[in-house]
Amino acid sequence: MIQFSKVNKWYGEYRALVDVTAEVKRGEVVVVCGPSGSGKSTLIRTVNRLEEIQGGEITVDGTSIHQASLNLNRFRSRVGFVFQQFNLFPHLSVLDNICLAPLKAAGKSRVDAKQQALTLLDRVGLSSKANAYPQQLSGGQQQRVAIARALAMEPPVMLFDEPTSALDPEMVGEVLNVMKSLARDGMTMMCVTHEMGFAREVSDSVWFMDRGEILEVADPQTFFRSPVHPRAQAFLSDLRH
Repeated sequence: MIQFSKVNKWYGEYRALVDVTAEVKRGEVVVVCGPSGSGKSTLIRTVNRLEEIQGGEITVDGTSIHQASLNLNRFRSRVGFVFQQFNLFPHLSVLDNICLAPLKAAGKSRVDAKQQALTLLDRVGLSSKANAYPQQLSGGQQQRVAIARALAMEPPVMLFDEPTSALDPEMVGEVLNVMKSLARDGMTMMCVTHEMGFAREVSDSVWFMDRGEILEVADPQTFFRSPVHPRAQAFLSDLRH
């Protein structure tokens, strides 16, 4: 579903991604972990071109995302993205936040968009909040609305960029539960997260990054029990302490 081939990214003199080559299979849940500044968020943001690359190639569902003929807005509508900071429109109700993209980008009727939004709100456990505004919701509720909004375009792949890092600890679980339910339903997911319990329980593959490189790729049992790379070993030892 997602393929990285020798991907490189610079910020001026700083090389943020170094020859990244990896793939996310259809229906797979990949968790990208590593220390702060390792390139995790940069990598996931290259998938829908929120960050441009300076070398290599990325394909999503068989399409090279840097080809000249790509309709970028249409492409982005097929890649769900959930940010750290929710990014809901404060002047729109929960329902209207979710309906906006299907109405404007997909051309759905108001009736169909509203019905879909209500179904998605029920799925994320917020059917009673349809007419509320973002500032009336907790952080965990806002993030669940953001997930519903991303799902409204029926994307074949979902990207999560540290979706729980801005939440109070007691709100983390409610967001992770929604993500677990998506994983059970077979959604292709790429998640940057510090929630190692989620990585252990839900992921099919763990990618460990440091200094812009993917240093280790393993199934969660292998990664958490016996990581091979010394940097991954040190990272997990620090977490345990």
